[in-house]
Amino acid sequence: MKHQREWLEDDSDLKLGEKGRRTGITFAEALDDTLLAAKSRTDGGMNVFYIGDTKDKGREFIGYVAHFARIVAGEQGAIEEFLFEDQKDDGSSSFISAFRVIFASGFRVEALSSRPENIRGLQGKVVVDEAAFHKDVRLVLDAVNALLIWGGKIVIISTHNGVLNAFNELILETKAGKIPYSLHLIPFRTAIENGLFRRVCLMRGKPYSKEAEVEWEAGIRAAYGVRTAAMAQELDCIPAESEGAALTRVQIESCMRDGIPIVRWVQPDSFKNLPEDRRKAEALRFCEEQLKPILDELDPKLRHVFGVDFARSGDGSEYLIDAIEDNLTRTCALLIELRNVPFDQQRDILFYVIDRLPRRGAGALDATGNGAYLAEAAALKYPGIYEVKLSQQWYRLNATPYVEAFGDKTVVRPKHDDVLRDHQALAYVGGIIKVPDDHRFKGTDGFPRHGDSAIAGMLSYFASRQDYWEAGYQSAATKAVAGGPDDEDEGRGWWKPPLGARIRGGF
Repeated sequence: MKHQREWLEDDSDLKLGEKGRRTGITFAEALDDTLLAAKSRTDGGMNVFYIGDTKDKGREFIGYVAHFARIVAGEQGAIEEFLFEDQKDDGSSSFISAFRVIFASGFRVEALSSRPENIRGLQGKVVVDEAAFHKDVRLVLDAVNALLIWGGKIVIISTHNGVLNAFNELILETKAGKIPYSLHLIPFRTAIENGLFRRVCLMRGKPYSKEAEVEWEAGIRAAYGVRTAAMAQELDCIPAESEGAALTRVQIESCMRDGIPIVRWVQPDSFKNLPEDRRKAEALRFCEEQLKPILDELDPKLRHVFGVDFARSGDGSEYLIDAIEDNLTRTCALLIELRNVPFDQQRDILFYVIDRLPRRGAGALDATGNGAYLAEAAALKYPGIYEVKLSQQWYRLNATPYVEAFGDKTVVRPKHDDVLRDHQALAYVGGIIKVPDDHRFKGTDGFPRHGDSAIAGMLSYFASRQDYWEAGYQSAATKAVAGGPDDEDEGRGWWKPPLGARIRGGF
């Protein structure tokens, strides 16, 4: 199936599988390990040690290996049961019941029935299956890291066992980019879409139909009864007790700072009916009077990125500019809130700000719904602009790193009650961190809010993590404001470059 193929094609030294039950990943891993142990040393072969959470799991896995040894590797693949000598740190030893298959290459696959004390002494590839259900999973994970020194591999596979489990912590650290595991997410629904029920029908000798597939899945889910949290955990990869606030008030306030400017511009409904030149002039006056003094004070030595959460009516549009300090802390330098501002004037204000950002890095704009216009307009005019569709998948990949940054204190946000409550709105919804659709509250200005600055902050943090090469950008508008000529070549004075891009230091 597709998810099994993707698992086999991933040859990472550190591989992590977050899966629903009976999705076939352990089966695919047994094939991978058979091929690895059957290789000669010169071809990259090595020993494989499988550590399951039960003895029965080890016996089942080694049975898969013996099967693949005969069918794929062409070897007899006889299963041996033996006693694995487990030497403890104090010098004493005990013996663990284990199973193994030895290959002609001289390498072997061993399935150990419990966690060995001397796991650091193993050399080769270690597969930890159902890691969340091991008694001391954190000790296992810490111990296997030593295998990498001599070219080993680490594979960790599990369904979830609670939000506070070390396996879930490993998932969060991986999503935040703190550790370099390759992460695979395989919920039960994905396995079905990839053909799981078709395989079930094939094994049972029954004809496949879509109606039968729907009934089969419904029956499996119905078996959980009222234990919906257990069903979501075991089938949908949502750790139990993971619903609720993603950040505490203490975490948010510890990353807030006084003095960060918040500039708001609210327009009445009648504003959109003004002539275009009048609206444009009003937007420019707002920029010159309220934004320019702040933009002029931005540190020219620091890189600046930004995120935009777009809204036309109802909620507010939030433009959050982050300065990336020398220690990589993303510190908000300016937060702009626009309400009831027409599309064209939002564009004018955004371009005014972008043109004046020192050492501008990437920017990320909400391109969902009406926001697609502003995001596209910015992407057409400037390099390094990301048009972001705020989908479930995007939140799954990018919300966790932003939340983790508050724990690391690597973000700074304005010390304001509205910003605090925006970030308190971030919650686990179906295992994904986002602002719930029905969560709204009134801000200090009396207008409704929907976690607006939190989404803008998340977009800005996303932009700061992109590999965007800073190009010493200077717009034509900025150049003119600075007092420079429009074009140093008098013979081309009629032409003004649309971007005014200039590589710092020349070519």
